[in-house]
Amino acid sequence: MRSHIGLLVVFILALTWINLAAQPSGMRDRGDPERRGGSIKGSVIDSLTQVPLEYANIIVFDTRSGSQVDGTISHEDGHFELAPLRPGIFDIEIKFMGFHARRIEGVRLMPPEMAVDLGTIALRRAVIALEEVEVLAEKPDMVFKIDKKVINVDKQITARSGTAADVLENVPSITVDIEGNVSLRGSSSFTVLIDNRPTLLEPNEVLQQIPASTIDNIEIITNPSAKYDPDGVSGIINIITKKTKQGGISGIVNLKGGLNYNYGGDVLVSYRRENVNTYLGMDYNRRESPGTVESERRTYRDTVASFVNSGGDSRWEWTMYSGKAGVEIGLTPRDLLSLEARGGGRSWGRNKDEDFDAWTEPGAEHNRYRSHSESERTGDFYQGSMDYQHRFDDDGHEVLGKVVAVRYDGDEESATELLDTYKAITSGRRSVEDGPSTRLRFDLDYTLPLNGEKRFEAGYQSRFDRSENASKFYEYDTLSVRYEFRPEFSHTTEYERDIHAIYALYAGALGRLGYQGGLRTEYVDRLVTLVDEDETFTIDRWDFFPTFHMSYGLSEGHQVMASYTRRIDRPRHWYLEPFITWSDAYTVRQGNPSLEPEYIDSYELGYQKHFGPSMISLEAYYRLTHNKVERVQSVYEDNVMLHTVENVGKDYVFGTEVMLSLGLVRWWNINLMGNFYDYRVEGTLYDKDFSEESFNWKVRANNTFKLTKSTRFQVNGFYNSPTVSAQGEREGFCLTDVAVRQDLMNRALSVALQVRDVFRTGKFEFTSEGPDFYSHREFTRKSPRVTLTLTYNFNNYKPERDDTEDRDMFGGDEEF
Repeated sequence: MRSHIGLLVVFILALTWINLAAQPSGMRDRGDPERRGGSIKGSVIDSLTQVPLEYANIIVFDTRSGSQVDGTISHEDGHFELAPLRPGIFDIEIKFMGFHARRIEGVRLMPPEMAVDLGTIALRRAVIALEEVEVLAEKPDMVFKIDKKVINVDKQITARSGTAADVLENVPSITVDIEGNVSLRGSSSFTVLIDNRPTLLEPNEVLQQIPASTIDNIEIITNPSAKYDPDGVSGIINIITKKTKQGGISGIVNLKGGLNYNYGGDVLVSYRRENVNTYLGMDYNRRESPGTVESERRTYRDTVASFVNSGGDSRWEWTMYSGKAGVEIGLTPRDLLSLEARGGGRSWGRNKDEDFDAWTEPGAEHNRYRSHSESERTGDFYQGSMDYQHRFDDDGHEVLGKVVAVRYDGDEESATELLDTYKAITSGRRSVEDGPSTRLRFDLDYTLPLNGEKRFEAGYQSRFDRSENASKFYEYDTLSVRYEFRPEFSHTTEYERDIHAIYALYAGALGRLGYQGGLRTEYVDRLVTLVDEDETFTIDRWDFFPTFHMSYGLSEGHQVMASYTRRIDRPRHWYLEPFITWSDAYTVRQGNPSLEPEYIDSYELGYQKHFGPSMISLEAYYRLTHNKVERVQSVYEDNVMLHTVENVGKDYVFGTEVMLSLGLVRWWNINLMGNFYDYRVEGTLYDKDFSEESFNWKVRANNTFKLTKSTRFQVNGFYNSPTVSAQGEREGFCLTDVAVRQDLMNRALSVALQVRDVFRTGKFEFTSEGPDFYSHREFTRKSPRVTLTLTYNFNNYKPERDDTEDRDMFGGDEEF
């Protein structure tokens, strides 16, 4: 019944918008031009590629006095409009970094002609000939918009040898650990989109799967507007993959290989003719990360203390493959239909061989044995999407509909065996989990430009999620010498969740002040069924999420931005399963069906200044999380730890991000980045109040040396400080990477050699402690890591947003 209500709302909204769109333009007249002021509009493009230029500066000067009257920046499609403007004669200056500025003089804005269209304005690239060395202007590593940061990664060398996670390590607010887990501003809860579309895969799995060489840019949206889903503590990472606007056929091929069985490749081919563009892409990547592990564990029960120390070898393995195919058809000059299919699979595994020493006090006898454990997670995914866009005019008045369907089939298996000195199995446990997941999503978005820079947006979105998880547990029987099924630890869970959302936002500008306010409301209908127990858990509620963004241009080259958003982090369905599940011989996990969602209040204040070829940006942020969810540990039985999740209270994050790009000389560029924040978590855990606090900081220095016209050398340094959680602390570490790249055949072919963790300082070390336990573990990766990458583009392949220089050979350091 509740789903029917949501569909009825969709129907009513659709009828309303269709009725509005069908009205003649005169019925939407926004007033007499002379009374509301005049307007000047146009579009800015790259004269070479004909690609629209976003963020170009448009400044209006009074012709007589020479004083600045107004100013704005171009949008994503290159369009701009300045309004309201008083009558007069003006000079218009158009600027964009790396391009020659243009000045249009004597623009008359007089009654009755109070609307001037400058048409398409093409800017020429700045190219300087110096001793036979061609120096092309470079795009900035990071561009700031009112509600997001855009990371330009299209032609970075590391992007050809790593994944999206490797690229993101270049962002000061992001950390990646040895298991590939990504955190954004200290939180591992965020949403990943691919070309603005959701995926059923876990965020970390997505970032580890997508080859960075297939990515054009990455958008970091820490405070998303009301248009976006509010899920995730720290925001959204939107991966924009490469496409091309060139006519005919073009493409790019990447091949890579390295030590420790690291190899892979990808290919993207595009064909465009008139109003039809088709593309096909495929990729395959395999990675291994060998190393050594050490752990120490103590548990206390009554008057007995149990000790387990271990050490040995560990090997992580990742295999990822995927393909995509799509077509974009211009049905009419104002109607665009896009169809896309994606599919692929992945496997992730870890093997460990460790020697154990276990004993108790009081007691003197030591039990020494060897352990072999294996864990593997595999799965295939399939995704189909259809987008339909209708533009009512050329000023941004449009309606966009999207349908996305996703299916994921996943399996997970883990096994742990304890062996005596004769290599006979003394104990063994094996667990198997499998189950399909599906998601169906509908989006309907409407945009109505108003006077000048003002616009109104509204939309409706529905999400339908279904999944099933069947877990089976087997234990080794030394008498029958085989694994026996244990039904008491085997369960089946069904999960259903429907979310219906309505949003509206209003944006505009007052002189140099840009603003955007929005409100989103969501209705959630969730049902979790424990099939074996014939028990259900339901949620039926409304939530509201306000957002606000603003920007202010202090003067030319100076900009201040501020924002506020309210967000939510809903528990994953396996967090809610109240069953005991064995992970290995010493670890069990259990969900918590009473878990409440986290609600987040997020505030940001930023400043940006360009001076010549250099740039500095400062951003302060404050985040308050209510109903903080923490993974916590306790003693299950002697030497066995129970891992579960609890709402422990609140956490507070207050920090500053700094980015400084310096072009000291033509052949040397330095990027200095830092993230400094104070973290505090406090609340109640196991009926006891607690409070933990740490000052965290991450700094990075990238040095790029342009040795010749076609040769680049880079040295990167990185440090990540210690940090705390409710029950533990992770130690800090540092890394140093070097790389060299050589372009050949007029940049059609490039070769890159990359060495990571040159000084072998990469190490993961974590300590957790509670009233009845102590745990310490370390992982040291085998280093250095060496990778060779070959890239070839044919028919002069260029992405939609051409990047004239490679900004970074690494795309990041391997964090832990």
